[in-house]
Amino acid sequence: MSEKVLMKGNEAIGEAALRADCKCFFGYPITPQTEISAYMAKKMPTMGRVFLQAESEIAAIHMIYGAAGTGVRCMTSSSSPGISLKAEGISYIAGAELPCVIINIVRGGPGLGGIQPAQSDYFQATKGGAHGDFHMPVFAPSSIQEMVDLIQEAFDVADQYRTPVMIMGDGMLGQMMEPVEFKESVSTRQLPEKTWAANGRNGRVNHNVINSLFLKSEALEEHNIHLQKKFDAITENETKYELMNTDNADLILVAYGTTARICKNVIKLAKAQGINLGLIRPITLWPYPAAAFDATIGNTKFGYLAVEMSMGQMVEDVRLSVEGRKPVHFYGRSGGMIPAPEDILNKVMEIVGGNK
Repeated sequence: MSEKVLMKGNEAIGEAALRADCKCFFGYPITPQTEISAYMAKKMPTMGRVFLQAESEIAAIHMIYGAAGTGVRCMTSSSSPGISLKAEGISYIAGAELPCVIINIVRGGPGLGGIQPAQSDYFQATKGGAHGDFHMPVFAPSSIQEMVDLIQEAFDVADQYRTPVMIMGDGMLGQMMEPVEFKESVSTRQLPEKTWAANGRNGRVNHNVINSLFLKSEALEEHNIHLQKKFDAITENETKYELMNTDNADLILVAYGTTARICKNVIKLAKAQGINLGLIRPITLWPYPAAAFDATIGNTKFGYLAVEMSMGQMVEDVRLSVEGRKPVHFYGRSGGMIPAPEDILNKVMEIVGGNK
């Protein structure tokens, strides 16, 4: 069994990616994720791998397109406005069906906003974030250990489905330090050979061509239908969530990432006041775990409370999943402000107090 080591979240991401056989990293510095690039810059050249600080986020994502097209595992990272700059390239990558991993360590916005942690990129990550009919899997870890574990998962999902995969953390996860264990990966996935890669003819009659351009409408529609079937398979096979104390709850909290950790403390505080709270923690933000609400809809007296570090984004998916069967409430902080357990508990009391 490997020993645990104390690491900053951003550096742990870099180490996990290297252990997942990431061969190329292209990025551009932006707070609060710059330590990922710094770690890769230090480590990759000593391992015979490629690190390159691009001249911009736009350049970095198109370098990812090129490297992914050769079939090697590659990764980029950024934060909020940097992801916006990568959006066009992400759409090209999805359209060309190229596997890669994209890290977003979210900061407050809109605009330049601030460098404090936030969850206000939820819409950007889960509702496309760029042009065209496409989705990409989005993982939302709530600890550095889970972030490390999901790096390997993200590369495997990317290779299995030929898709970009995003891991979305917030600035707190990137900057905090926790003990982590780098477990030896034991994957049960049968990953396909990359026979599509543009890496030389290798005995084939024709060269492989990487492309996302379809000038004939019929051909583009056929491609979109093909992609949708892939997205349906990802939804069926890759949706992840955690349920906590949802068997008989007065109210069920819904939160992801750092906010979910805070909500677990709220559950303890509420119990001392005689209030039974549950928690749904989405681990995949796309596909969103609608099944978690079907499984708990009969177990909550006062419905659901979405808690976010935003002005209210994930709450829309909560409402869609609940389908009007129970009330859906919202509590959020924005601009880099972190919800305090006592403030969330006050919102809980507002909902259940006097009616319990």
